Amino acid sequence: MISAIQNPRIQFLFQCRYQFNFPPKARHFHRSTVLLNSASSSSRVLTEKTLTSTSPPTSEILTIRKSLLSRERKAVEIAEEYLNRLRVTEPTIKSFLHVSENVMKEAEEIDLKIERNEELGVLAGVLIGVKDNICTVDMPSTGGSRILQDYRPAYDATAVKKLKESGAILVGKTNMDEFGMGSTTEASGYQVTANPWDVSRVPGGSSGGSAAAVSARQCVAALGSDTGGSVRQPASFCGVVGMKPTYGRVSRFGLMAYASSLDVIGCFGSSVADTAILLEAISGHDIFDATSSKREVPSFASQFISTELLESKPLKGLRVGIIGETLGDGVDKPVVSTIKAAASHLEELGCTVSEVSLPSFSLGLPAYYILASSESSSNLSRYDGVRYGNQAAAEELNSLHSDSRCNGFGPEVKMRILMGTYALSAGYYDAYYKRAQQIVILPSVLVRTLVQKSFKDALRENDILISPAAPSAAYKMGEKKNDPLAMYAGDIMTVNVNLAGLPALVLPCGFVEGGPAGLPIGLQMIGGQFDEGKLLRVGHIFEQTLQGCRFNPPLVA
Repeated sequence: MISAIQNPRIQFLFQCRYQFNFPPKARHFHRSTVLLNSASSSSRVLTEKTLTSTSPPTSEILTIRKSLLSRERKAVEIAEEYLNRLRVTEPTIKSFLHVSENVMKEAEEIDLKIERNEELGVLAGVLIGVKDNICTVDMPSTGGSRILQDYRPAYDATAVKKLKESGAILVGKTNMDEFGMGSTTEASGYQVTANPWDVSRVPGGSSGGSAAAVSARQCVAALGSDTGGSVRQPASFCGVVGMKPTYGRVSRFGLMAYASSLDVIGCFGSSVADTAILLEAISGHDIFDATSSKREVPSFASQFISTELLESKPLKGLRVGIIGETLGDGVDKPVVSTIKAAASHLEELGCTVSEVSLPSFSLGLPAYYILASSESSSNLSRYDGVRYGNQAAAEELNSLHSDSRCNGFGPEVKMRILMGTYALSAGYYDAYYKRAQQIVILPSVLVRTLVQKSFKDALRENDILISPAAPSAAYKMGEKKNDPLAMYAGDIMTVNVNLAGLPALVLPCGFVEGGPAGLPIGLQMIGGQFDEGKLLRVGHIFEQTLQGCRFNPPLVA
């Protein structure tokens, strides 16, 4: 059993200077050996410390499965270990809104199956957290909102159903920004989740509870949702792996709608392998979701190459484009330095790294917020105290509707509903919503088409694209709560991917200074539609060969 708070074991090896030969017009990236002098201690790059252990991350899912099949451990022992750690850390982290009462019972059932030599699902004995906007029949599903307090759905989301069919144990429902509207988890209607790396900082959002739970090892893996970066930004802040699949890869049935044309269910894990196994388990066509793809789901993890079998240049010939617009103004310099060091590591592995430009990149953020707010104003109209939502006492219908929504919704949700309603209202539809869909200079071309074209052109010349997952490391609680525009600007790295419907993988690639043990930085890898397998293979090799980093937060021994 992992004990309570102990000294952190997150340190660094001395990093040497590397020089690489890039093709013409390619930008040069090198690892820095200097501790940058900055006025803010939270924005210095950490590059020189002593590391007690540099072994690469291992798959917790495969380790659990091996120990169960060999009968070295029982499922109840594994479940008890995670629950004990959750009890110790939860008062500080506050990742969960509800913890299941059936965890030990389900673990006992798995042990009985093993005794009877019955076949086990791929996720048997694996404790998984589920974001609170994903429906679960046996646990409350509130979307982080008071308007749905104590609501229990009559069905499981398709992704949850598939987890159960694979033998997973659902440990509980994780905290989130209300209905997915936020980037810090401070907009939850119930509590504020802390970052396991520094409890005075945010874990990101809106899937901050899921990311923090995996980071603090309160569960093995977790589900989140990603509308404009809500899986990838928390993964970066909390130092875990986050996967946003292609739109349509995973069924949205049972996911509470925020912006239906952008929403996807994603995965968190402490390793790329765990994320791949989880993604494979929940992917596939669903008759209850007309937008789900009928494309065959590959076996993602089976395509991984063992570390012992890797060649000296395992990614030789892979073309990597680093998005130039993500390295300029508005991005913390230490974050840029860390991403350049990650590019250097990819070069070491045999990749050709060059800078690319996405002409439509700056269009993404304003278009996203108009489109997402407009869709949310429509989707959230169902929460009126009659069809859905807790009902306020009132003597007439209009008061019942307004009082139920006023009492149930938080300020962030109210603001976005107002923004969306305004954009869709008569007289302003053409000026805002339609303009977000169209470019004045090119009136026949949709913004989304422009974004998709930019990515398509860049991916024609490159196999994957890379960028930071966020313009900064995790920031202090309350720092941006009263400055929504600054918080919205933090989504600049991620929203374009949702507009294009592409897959993206975020994995930790280094640290900047801050907190008791440094703050993790995530590298975002973007691929073509349904290229999750390629991203996961590249990410796995990157992760297994990255030297000098161990992404266990101070709360984990």
